[in-house]
Amino acid sequence: MDKRVFLLTGATSGIGKALAFDLAQTGETVLLTARDQDRRNLVYEEIMSHAQNPNVEFLTCDLSSFGSIRNFAAFVRERYQKIDVLINNASIYKRERTVSADGHELMFATNHLGPFLLTGLLLDLLREARSARILNVTAPSRTKPNFDDLDSRNGFNSRHVFGATRMMNLLFTFELARRLEGTNVTCNAIHPGLARSNLLNESNPIIRWFTWMISASPQRAADPIARAALLPQFAQVNGKFLFKGREIKAPDYAFNREAQVKLWETSLEMTGLDKETFHE
Repeated sequence: MDKRVFLLTGATSGIGKALAFDLAQTGETVLLTARDQDRRNLVYEEIMSHAQNPNVEFLTCDLSSFGSIRNFAAFVRERYQKIDVLINNASIYKRERTVSADGHELMFATNHLGPFLLTGLLLDLLREARSARILNVTAPSRTKPNFDDLDSRNGFNSRHVFGATRMMNLLFTFELARRLEGTNVTCNAIHPGLARSNLLNESNPIIRWFTWMISASPQRAADPIARAALLPQFAQVNGKFLFKGREIKAPDYAFNREAQVKLWETSLEMTGLDKETFHE
């Protein structure tokens, strides 16, 4: 039988790294991404010594850069005929407003626009799989995006911006799931819970310490994501918000159709994706 192809973004630390180890142990084809090449090489050596899976590739992709994403997607499309599971895991938190190479606020670019663009560019390969899954790793944020200022040019609050990107993940997930109904591809959001990672390194030290103390290990947080990616009982689950293998209720605003469509259309325009990419 053909090996399944897994693609995981943000695989050098925290949940992503633990999840990379889980996927590598399957013996199937695993594509991993990271921004930092040196860090990528170190983690790759760890994975190979642990799993000894020759089908693991660790590639450089900066989810804040449209050019990097397009180059990465072109490479994947050239090398692989399908993708069975795409896990959009990479995310960042920045205390100060920072701008991406494309001129967008960095958290907005990395946490939402990047996964949106990557998913769109690889959707044809997901359609080529017998049964494909998209998992968007996020959190149950209640922060509504400010559609008049998505790049936070007129005021920046790091916690608000980060929370808004998590809500965008939910809005994107539910809109994409609706568009994928009746196809061989499913799309779900998944909440890993609090996990010890480097994500909040730039947050307030007291908040960072408290969060670390009450958080689970990366491996414990990664296990339910691995199960959602691997187990057959999740193959037909679509348009859900999952936590520890069960559906949980997303904040009400995540189901706002007007917000879903507005974010969708804005994201298409900002990333330069053609509407036909998603087969509308």
